[in-house]
Amino acid sequence: MESKDYLKDISEIKDLMNKSSRFISLSGLSGILAGIYALIGAAIAYWLVTNHSNGILTLDGWVFQSCLLTLIMVAIVSIITAIFLTTRKAKKHNAKIWDATSQRLIINFLIPLIVGGLYILIILSQGKYGQSGGLMLIFYGLALVNASKYSIGDIRYLGYIQIILGLLASWKPGYGFWFWVMGFGIMHIVYGTWMYLKFDKKSN
Repeated sequence: MESKDYLKDISEIKDLMNKSSRFISLSGLSGILAGIYALIGAAIAYWLVTNHSNGILTLDGWVFQSCLLTLIMVAIVSIITAIFLTTRKAKKHNAKIWDATSQRLIINFLIPLIVGGLYILIILSQGKYGQSGGLMLIFYGLALVNASKYSIGDIRYLGYIQIILGLLASWKPGYGFWFWVMGFGIMHIVYGTWMYLKFDKKSN
């Protein structure tokens, strides 16, 4: 009996240490909604390009600017949704939403994302549109992998998938839009659903 008690105590200590070093309040539902927002944004951009650009995009054209605005709105709404759902989940489980671990998570996530964003803006200013979708996926994937050590470790697999899709999009730039839809839309929904069933639903 004492041996079993010791094993139970060790397991509880290990669990507490894992919780203290990782941010575990991320919501799977926020991933699902982010994917839905991305698909809606992609549908709007596709409609604009196919109906109003004649297949030609220019940096100062209203179609490109509308697509860029749509992309920014998708990102903003996704971030707001993630913050709201993650905060609600943390409060429900009496977990801290802002501590040293969550700060490290955000910093490690933002470094590749900001660098990638600046690089994409540079190549767009040079009129190089073909690689932008692939680069978004690659840098986003790198951000997920970089931040995974401070969050649920499974998130790195989503990062690996995004990187692979980004490389494929760079290899076949003519299909970059569809790889973007696959990565930011469909994979977010698939991964968010898996995370919800694995973590969120069990904790309800």
